[in-house]
Amino acid sequence: MRKVAVVTEDGALRESLRKSLCNSGLFELEYHGLPDLIMLGCAGRFPEKDFAAISHLGGKAGKIPIILATTKGSEDLAVQALRHGMAACVTMPLVFAELESLMLSLFPSARGPGLAGDECMVGVSAAICGIKGYVEKVARTMSNVLITGETGTGKELIAQLIHKNSARADKPFLCINAACVPDTLLESELFGYERGAFTGAHGAQDGKLKFADGGTVFLDEIGDMSPYAQAKMLRVIESREIQRLGARKPQPVDFRIIAATNRDLDSLSTTDGFRRDLFFRLNVARIHLPPLRERKEDILPVAHFFREENNRKFRHDTSGFTALSEQLLLSHDWPGNIRELKNTIEAAFINLEPGASVVDLPAPFCRVLEKKDALPAGELEQILRALSETHWNKTKAAEKLHWSRMTLYRKMSRYRLNESGHAAKSA
Repeated sequence: MRKVAVVTEDGALRESLRKSLCNSGLFELEYHGLPDLIMLGCAGRFPEKDFAAISHLGGKAGKIPIILATTKGSEDLAVQALRHGMAACVTMPLVFAELESLMLSLFPSARGPGLAGDECMVGVSAAICGIKGYVEKVARTMSNVLITGETGTGKELIAQLIHKNSARADKPFLCINAACVPDTLLESELFGYERGAFTGAHGAQDGKLKFADGGTVFLDEIGDMSPYAQAKMLRVIESREIQRLGARKPQPVDFRIIAATNRDLDSLSTTDGFRRDLFFRLNVARIHLPPLRERKEDILPVAHFFREENNRKFRHDTSGFTALSEQLLLSHDWPGNIRELKNTIEAAFINLEPGASVVDLPAPFCRVLEKKDALPAGELEQILRALSETHWNKTKAAEKLHWSRMTLYRKMSRYRLNESGHAAKSA
């Protein structure tokens, strides 16, 4: 575990931080020697004396990273933290998963082997960083998992990551679309059958669930499962047994269940739209994937991930998108989420000229979006627009935004914008 020192005159803040860090099980607060990270707390005014006392350990020398945690955040306080060489400035209270992910990013080795395959889970937002950390914890357990989120947010990817990082990784990962198995074929498809169980059953056959024995069963679109199928799956979860059609005895099975849905099971389970007892058994570890429109800072990193993927697929060597394309990417709400963005980038490569260095979005896509307001509404979009129009001249961009240069640098640091103008990948 990594050693963390909590330094603050604010007793309530100190106890809150210490309690959260202790409960996580990843950080040690009682230790010998120097800490690996310092949490410096304050109530709104920069703690000059406390910082002077610990600056020889971290500060601008960067020997030990320092995070400033404040209960009264402000722009001036954030600027002071950056000027003093601190790793970050956070305003409390903060969802602990986000704080934990930030801390772990400052010393990646603290996470041990890390989350295998997480390079496909692209994003720099606090939500994605928090989900990555939680997925790693969930993977180490045997608990059932419920993944919620709109269509196209990547629920199956999360399920595969959990399986890949679990003790069942060398066993099968079985994906079943719960909405596509009719009740008339449910038992024969999932549980199997004995010879003579029905016309045409000329020999015994294992069902899909038996093939997944020892591994993970991913039930996609669980919210669309019929009441009959829900009752059958509830029985399997409770008994850990399946019985072939025509068989006299059940067979034991051992698999983990990960379910996913784009529907509101909490509400459905209170209105008889979904079995409440089944919901409780699935809703042990809960992961919610926010839509892309709620984490705009992830749009460009994800777009560049798919651009690199299509570079290899179509044998191109592009280095980025046109300035207009980046603006359009950021201004779109992406109702189809990651899946829609992926398909849009692939469509752009189909008409890409040989030797092209930058990618233009498909003409139909551009025509639709250009009808919208030309000025992006979000802060990140405004920053990118100003930087793009001034060819990344920070002074001119700051003037265009009516900000000081320090404010622009701080905002760029917050959104992790590197010199090439692309949102950087989280550490």
